[in-house]
Formats: sequence, C-alpha cells, structure tokens
Amino acid sequence: MKGKKGRNLVGHVVEVPSTEEFVRFEGLTSKDLMDLEFVAAQADMVGVSFVRDVHDIVVLQKELEKWKFRNLGVVLKIETQSAFEKLPLLLLQAMRSPNPLGIMIARGDLAVECGWVRLADIQEEIISICGAAHIPVIWATQVLESLVKSGLPTRAEITDVANGRRASCIMLNKGKYLAEAVSTLDSMVRINSKKMKPELKPLVLSSNVL
Repeated sequence: MKGKKGRNLVGHVVEVPSTEEFVRFEGLTSKDLMDLEFVAAQADMVGVSFVRDVHDIVVLQKELEKWKFRNLGVVLKIETQSAFEKLPLLLLQAMRSPNPLGIMIARGDLAVECGWVRLADIQEEIISICGAAHIPVIWATQVLESLVKSGLPTRAEITDVANGRRASCIMLNKGKYLAEAVSTLDSMVRINSKKMKPELKPLVLSSNVL
C-alpha cells in the first residue's frame, strides 16, 4: 500500500449494506459530474475512470449534452473486466456523440481484475477492436518506469515500448528522468514509424457480444 495509489475492489459492482438500502459504487460519481464543467473549461479532454457498462457512457453523454460540451474529448479508461468484456458495446454507444473519442489501456487495474497471465492477450485484443473501429488507443501504465525513476530501463521495458508502437499514443508517468525517457521513447518510435498491420484473428469477445 503506497501513497497516491488507487484501490481497486475486483468485480462489476460493489454493494455495501447500510441501514436502509445498498450503496452501489459505479463508474461515474456525483463529484465526477460536478467537476465536468471545470474540466471542460480548462482541458481539451476528460478521462473517465473505471467504466463498467453502457450506463456509465449514457450518463456522461447526457451531462456533455446538457452543458453543450460537444468538442470536449473523451478518453475511456479500460481498467475493469466488465469494460473489457463490453468494449464493443461501449464503443458503439460512445461513438453516437460528436465528442472526439479515445481509449486508454489502464494496465495496472486491468491486470488486477482480469489476471496478470491474461494481460498481454487482453491489451492486444483491445488494440484490434479499437483499430477496427478507427478509435485511437493510449498505451499506459509503467511504460519505461525504471528509466523514468532511475535513469536506466530494463530489457522488458524496451520490449514493452516496441509492442506499444501499435497504439496511437504511449503515455509516460512522472519521474526524475522524464526528459530522458521522452527522448528514448521518441527514438524508439522513430526507428519503425510504419504502423503495424492488424492481424485478423477470431476475437475472444465475439461470444460475449453476439
């Protein structure tokens, strides 16, 4: 347990008994909706954490429409098993709005929910699905983490960046050697600027959607 770290309770919806009824914790909170006006005035896009189902998208869309925030970009952070399994439905609903749309593969919590063994296949499937829908993808979580913090990357991190070149964007976290990490990342991306062709293969999600 470290400071500035989120806490993830694995599952779709957590129900906590109270004296009168159950309290349901979902993707969007009342505070999120209250903060939306400030975000729209100060930023080009808003990130939506812990999306779980289409209902979360609908709630956000109603708020965006109410405030006439049609140019505010929306980044859906895929970090729950529910969001991964329902990704095609989430994209179809989100694409109904005029707001620019992107997907972030938040691999930390996603690995906790879906299992570390499945993470590699899951992130590849997310990229394939979003590629088919022409939705940009952000490759995130611990990219070049050792380089950012200590100034020296691991071999596994270099390979991770190479795999991340299939995404539209690669995100780095803050650290003492962030400038060096940006330079290294830029050099690696430029080595092979040609985007990898998506591999056509059966998708695991197809059985959950059709």
